[in-house]
Amino acid sequence: MSIVRINALEIPPQAGDEIVKRFTARMNSLGDVAGFEGFELLKPTGDAETRWFVYTRWADEASYAAWRDGDGARNAHAGPPAGADASGSEAEGAAAGSEESAPPQRPVSMGATLLEFDVQVEAAGSGIPAAE
Repeated sequence: MSIVRINALEIPPQAGDEIVKRFTARMNSLGDVAGFEGFELLKPTGDAETRWFVYTRWADEASYAAWRDGDGARNAHAGPPAGADASGSEAEGAAAGSEESAPPQRPVSMGATLLEFDVQVEAAGSGIPAAE
């Protein structure tokens, strides 16, 4: 069965748009990661809640550990993607093959807690248990 890792981020209310922008800019980098099954960025709906949840699902612990301990996690927490400006947007007129690195982004989160789970039971969208 799959494993789930949820990163609970403490995000100030005024930083919501920025966290969405940063995660959106990095979404495509996960598509080819071995063992990666899915991702969701969950925004709180309660007035007093400041925790946003980064939900990821992996085929197994080894796949998650390879991403976490390799370049995948390091790149996800670095500055903007190549060819992007500091806001994560594509820079106009960016020189192709430019070796100049973007300045590091300041963290948006005020803190984070990693929650770890093993999936024990799951159901498909129609409510019928998924095949193992």
